[in-house]
Amino acid sequence: MAIHYTQKFKEDAAVYYNDHKDLGVNGCAKNLGISKSALSKWANAAKEQGGKVPTRGAGNYSSDEAKEIARLKKELRDAQDALDVLKKAINILGK
Repeated sequence: MAIHYTQKFKEDAAVYYNDHKDLGVNGCAKNLGISKSALSKWANAAKEQGGKVPTRGAGNYSSDEAKEIARLKKELRDAQDALDVLKKAINILGK
């Protein structure tokens, strides 16, 4: 499963890299426990965005209600999938 880093962690990593250029991307990434490609991407984004690293993913909802709606939709999909499996099992066993 993929690891999701917070925006603050990404921004701090970019600052760390800029403060420790002598270590290079490989050394800084190793010290932080992340991939060098991720660190490079975050550092470039921070440079272009004035220190901000844009993030996306599960935590970016416009409100708590939107987050709850997304959670409930996922729960409904999971329940419908389980129901479909049970219906198929009943059809197979009923023959």
